Amino acid sequence: MASNTKEEKNSIFSGFLNGIERVGNKLPEPFMLFVFLAVAVVIVSGFISLFDVTFSQPGSNEQMKIKSLLSSEGLQFMVTSVIDNFIGFKPLGIVLTMMLGVGLADKVGLLETLIKNTILRAPKTLITYAVIFTGILGNLAADAAFVIVPPLAAMVFYNVGRHPLAGLAAGFAGVGAGFTANIIVANTDAVLSGISAEVMETVEGAATVTPVDNWYFMLVSTLLLTTAGGLITERIVEPRLGVYDGDMKQGFDETTSLEKKGLRNAAIAAVVYIAMLLTALFWPESPLRNDEGGMIPSPFISGIVPVIMLFFITIGVTYGVTLKKIENSRSIAKYMGEAMKDMSSFIVLIFAVAQFVAYFNWTNIGTWLAVSGASFLESMNMTGMIVVVAFVLLTALLNLLVFSGSAQWGLEAPVFLKMFYFLDYHPAFIQAAYRVADSSTNIVTPMNPYFVIVLAFMKEYDKKAGLGTLMALMLPYTLVFLVIWTILLLGFAFLGIPFGPGVGVHV
Repeated sequence: MASNTKEEKNSIFSGFLNGIERVGNKLPEPFMLFVFLAVAVVIVSGFISLFDVTFSQPGSNEQMKIKSLLSSEGLQFMVTSVIDNFIGFKPLGIVLTMMLGVGLADKVGLLETLIKNTILRAPKTLITYAVIFTGILGNLAADAAFVIVPPLAAMVFYNVGRHPLAGLAAGFAGVGAGFTANIIVANTDAVLSGISAEVMETVEGAATVTPVDNWYFMLVSTLLLTTAGGLITERIVEPRLGVYDGDMKQGFDETTSLEKKGLRNAAIAAVVYIAMLLTALFWPESPLRNDEGGMIPSPFISGIVPVIMLFFITIGVTYGVTLKKIENSRSIAKYMGEAMKDMSSFIVLIFAVAQFVAYFNWTNIGTWLAVSGASFLESMNMTGMIVVVAFVLLTALLNLLVFSGSAQWGLEAPVFLKMFYFLDYHPAFIQAAYRVADSSTNIVTPMNPYFVIVLAFMKEYDKKAGLGTLMALMLPYTLVFLVIWTILLLGFAFLGIPFGPGVGVHV
């Protein structure tokens, strides 16, 4: 009887996901979808502006208003900003820069050989968890992890006889939904705590927030999400996908002695590169560190994308030269060019995405919705842990509109940190609650500029895949991560476990 009930529940949930996939796949192709969304923003901004909607951004006395794209100013903006919107779209530069290095290493065959001789030799029972864990740690490479981990995870799953889209989903879940977690203090800790500390400076005698104040909580979160992500992949996502019957490429052949030599030389080059990098980092008065000699933040962290690109170029060239695939500088340019050709459809798509995001930001609609939602919850004047849970849920919803974690925290922190502080909650605890919600929904919002990138990777294995396919794949991770991570937050609170050195729930 219990077994039948379990099967019925699985059937209902699977049917729900299938419904999402069907509805989502009825949407236009991503390029046209974002064109239509951009047009919708134009129309909606014109309509709302008729009511002279004004608001104040938290932490500022400046009055803001919804600006109409149908006004003279709006029309001028749309006409004159097209090129700047496109070339200034941050993910475009990150992805293309990364692909110069990663693409080179891929085209010469290094990544294939690396997978054959490392990941594929790992116990198959641990591969899923290794992918999730690697994705979570990927925030050390900032947004570059969105470009690296999901496609490599798909390749790993494909070449151990598992569905590649399950691997891609696991990688995307680790990078996106687990973005703010880590086992060490990362750049995210510095950015968010910096905003929190600045807000609390306006309250006389208030507690401040440092980059290590959420460290214990995020360390445990990493282990929890790795376990949960692995179980979701193997119990929900992969069974629903079934057996992969695509013919994208054949499985890996046995590694030749020359390939093993190339892999060895690439490993030596990697060690030399890392050694030189560490020497540059820890050299006295290193320009790669900040003025206080620290690493977070620092020019090194800000420049992590070109650092990674050069790493892949170094090991890719070494491998290519060993296998005589690279004979001169023209060969390097040729392989990079081939990698860029594979990105052509992505570049076309990003043109439409960039225009939509620019319109949405210029009109102030996203900011207005975020501020209005925050003010509404504040006006409810709730106390106790229920208000913390409500804050988590509101933040999760707002993240569907404002993808940037630092930008959204900049909107919410001036309202909620002060409100909760006057209720005797430590600002670092509220910051931890924010991070739970902000990360969990990263993988289901089209406002995430890397959402369409992952969709492009997905189409390499399934030409018919659409937005609905990706949404249905990722929704289980979002729902489970949000629930269990919130429970962990409450568990830390009720059990009195510190969130960081000397940081509890209350001041």
